[in-house]
Amino acid sequence: MANAVTTQGSPTLAAVSAHPAAATTSMAVGEEERLSLFAEYREMVTELWQYRHLIYQFARRDIVLRYKQAVMGFLWAVFMPLLIVASGFLVRFAVAQSSGSSLGGSSVAGIAVKSIAWAFFVGTLGFATTSLTGAMNLVSKVYFPREVLPLSATIGQMFDFTVGAVALLFILPFLHVGVSLQLLWLPVLLVLLFTFTLGVALFASCGNLFYRDVKYIVQVLLTFGIFFTPVFFEPAMLGPKAAWIVMLNPLAPILEGLRLAVVEQHNLLQPLMTHTPKGVLVQAWSPWSLLYSAAWALGGLALSALLFHRLESAFAERA
Repeated sequence: MANAVTTQGSPTLAAVSAHPAAATTSMAVGEEERLSLFAEYREMVTELWQYRHLIYQFARRDIVLRYKQAVMGFLWAVFMPLLIVASGFLVRFAVAQSSGSSLGGSSVAGIAVKSIAWAFFVGTLGFATTSLTGAMNLVSKVYFPREVLPLSATIGQMFDFTVGAVALLFILPFLHVGVSLQLLWLPVLLVLLFTFTLGVALFASCGNLFYRDVKYIVQVLLTFGIFFTPVFFEPAMLGPKAAWIVMLNPLAPILEGLRLAVVEQHNLLQPLMTHTPKGVLVQAWSPWSLLYSAAWALGGLALSALLFHRLESAFAERA
């Protein structure tokens, strides 16, 4: 009687007791799905490793074509960041003049550091978004992992980033920026930047193959995105609420982390409070911001890669 009452009082338990095979099947299906998902990611990584030489060739081709018979040569790598720095300097100078404050070397250095990273993001999406549609003959006739195309575009843009970063190294000492242990944060921040950018590149290139106006949407977002991303300014300048909203942009903590680690020599594991020109206390940095960007970067790349891989079989038809 006791067993019967217990079973009747718990419908779920009764169902499991009555149909143990169904519960076992459900658990097996869930386990199979997890293994299948793991197998998909393993297949993607394995194929990319097998075609690593093709990735190198595509990246090398992009770099050579970009600078072949170019009047400015490798100066193109620093031209875009230089324009961003000049624009940011004019904006910050105008703000400083209107508020009666001065524009220090650290402000210019901060804009310069963030400009290099922003130029990498913009340049990568500019090339990666059309990487599939620009190689229609290969996509429709030859088999290779299609992830190779946006990945090689991202790696190729790293060349420009490296040239710009080396040029910046010679400029920063003149802006009174020294060397500190906080530079050890650079590898972490750069990996997050690369990961987040690659995730967006995979998503945008795949979307542009199915909907050809995606490249125009990307261009518009990149054109005006600089005003919603803390490149010309620090989020804390906008006040507590606006600063919090700006930092919701997944790219914002990465850019601010670069500025704080390189220019301000701040330990990113420590929170940072600052005051606005009006004396309002604002949180300029929180360690949770870094985790937030990391979640977006890793999660975004995982989802974009999975979506890209599952739609890959339809690429030839769309091309």
